[in-house]
Amino acid sequence: MSSVAPTNSAIVTDYKARTQGSGALFERARKVLPSGITHDARYLDPYSIHVAKAKGPRKWDVDGNEYVDYFGGHGAMLLGHSHPAVIDAVKRQMDLGTHYGSSHELEVRWAELVCELIPSAEKVRFTASGTEASHMAIRLARAYTGKDKIVRFIGHFHGWHDNVAAGATSNYDGSSVPGVVQSVTDLTILMPTDDVAPTVKLLETRDDIAAVMFEPSGASWGQVPLPPGFVQAIRDVTAKRGVVMLMDEVITGFRWSSGGAQKALGITPDLCILAKIVAGGLPGGAVAGKREILDQIDHAASAAKKRDKIAHPGTYNANPLSAAAAVTALSLLRDEDLAEKANRTAAELRTALRQVLIEESVPWGIYGESSAFLIYPNPTGEDVNPATFDPLKLGFAKLKGAKSGALTGKIRMGLMSHGVDIMGAPGGFVSATHGGAEIEKTVHALRQTVRALKAEREVKAA
Repeated sequence: MSSVAPTNSAIVTDYKARTQGSGALFERARKVLPSGITHDARYLDPYSIHVAKAKGPRKWDVDGNEYVDYFGGHGAMLLGHSHPAVIDAVKRQMDLGTHYGSSHELEVRWAELVCELIPSAEKVRFTASGTEASHMAIRLARAYTGKDKIVRFIGHFHGWHDNVAAGATSNYDGSSVPGVVQSVTDLTILMPTDDVAPTVKLLETRDDIAAVMFEPSGASWGQVPLPPGFVQAIRDVTAKRGVVMLMDEVITGFRWSSGGAQKALGITPDLCILAKIVAGGLPGGAVAGKREILDQIDHAASAAKKRDKIAHPGTYNANPLSAAAAVTALSLLRDEDLAEKANRTAAELRTALRQVLIEESVPWGIYGESSAFLIYPNPTGEDVNPATFDPLKLGFAKLKGAKSGALTGKIRMGLMSHGVDIMGAPGGFVSATHGGAEIEKTVHALRQTVRALKAEREVKAA
């Protein structure tokens, strides 16, 4: 028996009619996978699509429906799906071996490219994911400073390990999430971002802080933007106080610019973490930064200082397939300035989507930076003019703290029924392969979706 409940929504009914193959796969998946999915961001009620293939800025589900894709592999696919040069590099490496259990030339070249492109990268250590990089970076900061506390910011996401679980997607009051002991959570000091002054004061008055960790885009790749001057103020006070400035560039790295947000902002952290684009769309992450901090992992440096070395094994660190994809992708990104190409397209897309809201008198907002875009669906009924929308005026509680799950689900399903797939923020990532045709299709999809939402009384005209 199906677990999908009946609905009176034409949007949901149309979606289900178009995606019967995905619905059937969901029925199989829910028997063996929690919620029938393998990543929380893929959750959608009644079910998410199952994709069969992807190329460039498009993907196709098991029912044959074609989508303009703004999921972008959760932000990993800046080059677009199945880039020929990346595919060739990975196929070539497959014939040579997938795991040597030894060092190899590709990992050296990969590290050289990261150090060439990322301003803070004097040395780099590869991991298998962004969460692993986050975990290692915190350990490095604590070992380097000899201090325990980590300052983080409400709503900023740094992976799912115990040190960063509270305050990222829930438990914004600093209480522990299920399975994490409160004593671990208490090693974090959660701060707001609407005003940097309290954080500056905190750092100036406490001596137990190892690092300040943050997304330079603001929470969730810019869903809650940072006020002007915020990052520079953090840089100034951490430098003054000897606190490690730890920039989470898992999403912004190589996307905000070829050298990440730190290059775009002109502000260099002590440490940064990278993932997604850094591995060319394959699994991989990295910690990069000052030599003396990364030397906490170095055998010779630790022996010379007569200190315990931080252990860091990892079966898939810098595995040859990811390294092959990464070297190819980062070389292309450097030589063809693909980040800037995606940034230009995203700016055009945001302008076009904003115009739809203006013409349709929908009191929502379109915003974002770099090659990201976000839709503010106004779940709390604020007085919003889409032509002048400023997310900084709303703050965390209304931008990310307020839940709009059912409405966001309908927005996503409405867009998918018109051939566009976005993430659940709602929003998405633009690749270097998106162009005018994708913008045109997305504009049409948003227009039809907001009209359908009006018909279901989910949206009231401004």
